[in-house]
Amino acid sequence: MASSEPQRVGLVLGAGGVLGAAWLTGALHAIASETGWDPGSADHVVGTSAGAMVGALLACGVPPWFMIDGSLGELDDGDESARAHRVATDGYRLHRGAPSLGPGSWRLALSSLARPYKHSPAALLAGWLPLGPISTEPLKETVARVCDGPWAPHPGYWAIATDYQTGERVAFGRAGAPPARLPDAVAASCAIPGFFRAVEIGRRRYVDGGLTSASNLDVLCTDRPDLVIALNPMSSLHADAPRTLGERFALAMRQASGRRLGREARRLGTAGSHVVLIQPTVHDLDAMGSNLMSARRRHNVLQTAVQTVTDHLRESPVGELLATLPPGQPELVRRPAHGAHARLDFDALARGRRVDRPPGGRVAAAVV
Repeated sequence: MASSEPQRVGLVLGAGGVLGAAWLTGALHAIASETGWDPGSADHVVGTSAGAMVGALLACGVPPWFMIDGSLGELDDGDESARAHRVATDGYRLHRGAPSLGPGSWRLALSSLARPYKHSPAALLAGWLPLGPISTEPLKETVARVCDGPWAPHPGYWAIATDYQTGERVAFGRAGAPPARLPDAVAASCAIPGFFRAVEIGRRRYVDGGLTSASNLDVLCTDRPDLVIALNPMSSLHADAPRTLGERFALAMRQASGRRLGREARRLGTAGSHVVLIQPTVHDLDAMGSNLMSARRRHNVLQTAVQTVTDHLRESPVGELLATLPPGQPELVRRPAHGAHARLDFDALARGRRVDRPPGGRVAAAVV
């Protein structure tokens, strides 16, 4: 039955390293271009790890087409805003300070021995890993280029991280979560244990939100948006037979992520939301390879994602479904005339997104 209430939409962006961020960018660009909907206008934008970075840029008004142009080198790198899209992993920077030996979190390590059933397999390992040697400062700088305030202009942006002492999930930006500045929250969500340094917020340390789940789709179960669109780089409905040890490991990770994603989608559906899942195809997996932190594959992954998600939207009911959502501001949906990007004010665009939407009924369920 149709409802007179405006339709509430959630956007969930999963983890996936450098190449996961590239895939998310390409997928979001395809959605905006094909449907006219601005993904950043969703009532909730929830990001984990790479998804937290891409989601933060969206929440600050950086459109997917701009992220694409910047990644492909089609913008002026002398302009700070032209580099705002970058997930700063082209060159890693060592953390300043003495290297760490021993477990990065003794409390989590010992808790994993006493009560292993309370933690995910990734969290069981994370506590025993040493603190990572790579600084998260470049990640913070990337976010700070587009947000000079304490938080994103989008009131419903959440960055998922993990408390490094307890292993518990934290949704920074959500009511009741510890206060944090946006750059710190995003960096915490991206801080892979043993690789990146843990991020200290309010005298506690936080690491990658993917320790709990690569998707964290079920974080929206309490809020129950009418429609939830989840893009998950770490899972896939398609995969070739693995040929190498790295491919076997990657397949096992994707299968585990996919099972978790399916359980979360069912929980959210039971709570009353309709869920759309968009995942990499076999062509995307070929472009990604088994090393999701390989920056040299980024451009190919991005361009492949644009094509595969465009095809998916045209060939399935999902494209028609998303096209029923309210259209976004033109500058946030499609690339303006050549050179016009230099005049864009991302903060103003983010704050100008429509709050009051035209009435619409609930959409039909679509799980893909």
